[in-house]
Amino acid sequence: MPELPEVETIRRGVSPHVIGQRVHRCVVREPRLRFSVATERMAALHGQRIHAVRRRSKYLLIDGERDTLLVHLGMSGRLHVLPEPAAVRKHDHVDIVLDSGVILRYHDPRRFGFMQVHGRDAGDIPLLAHLGPEPLEGAFDGDYLHARLRGRSACIKSLLMDARLVVGVGNIYAQEALFTAGIRPGRAAGRLTRPDCHRLVAAVKAVLEQAVAAGGTTLRDFTGADGAPGYFQQDLHVYGRAGQPCRRCGAPLRLTRITGRTTTWCAHCQPR
Repeated sequence: MPELPEVETIRRGVSPHVIGQRVHRCVVREPRLRFSVATERMAALHGQRIHAVRRRSKYLLIDGERDTLLVHLGMSGRLHVLPEPAAVRKHDHVDIVLDSGVILRYHDPRRFGFMQVHGRDAGDIPLLAHLGPEPLEGAFDGDYLHARLRGRSACIKSLLMDARLVVGVGNIYAQEALFTAGIRPGRAAGRLTRPDCHRLVAAVKAVLEQAVAAGGTTLRDFTGADGAPGYFQQDLHVYGRAGQPCRRCGAPLRLTRITGRTTTWCAHCQPR
């Protein structure tokens, strides 16, 4: 599933091509995504000028003059920017055609993503209402994390992936951040000290910023809006490397399962 760096990469790739442009029309070829695409609501975008392309957690929000298009990429969704009409391929489900001729095309083989149109004056979008702070913003700091973890017996990796605590830290980046911070992924979250929390927050921010700069991580078929792959996979220390030598100390990396997700870590470099 595309995580925060992948979605941010797509946001940055899409923005220059669509901001300031008017929506000419929306073409829905396949409405049966994770949630059915409401064709009549998509039509409400026609004629609206796009003011911004934002990201909240792993969601993209494309703001028109009256409405906001909420996009989630699911497991395999992509948004492609096409400067001119191109042949429609299998799984090209939705086109947003702009007055400039540019087409924003949504492609999703597994159809786990979705598109929803919400009124700009309708208040908070329900799917976003209970999300925690953004990890790269100031509200997510060591003091906040320490306060939220106090008394929690669940393992730190599971809570780090809980969007109610902090958004956008999925399986890949949780493992990489815990390695960077030197913290065992199975450690009880409530046992982390305040210095541990400050170190972990710094690691989360550093790993995500590095991943965004690299264009995300190429796993299976992820590419950005321009079709270019991300390169952060080349810098992964633990994710997907079970049994291989640690790039820091050389010890074999261990594999365990935490709340049903495979987790790789180094017993030598993550002793806490």
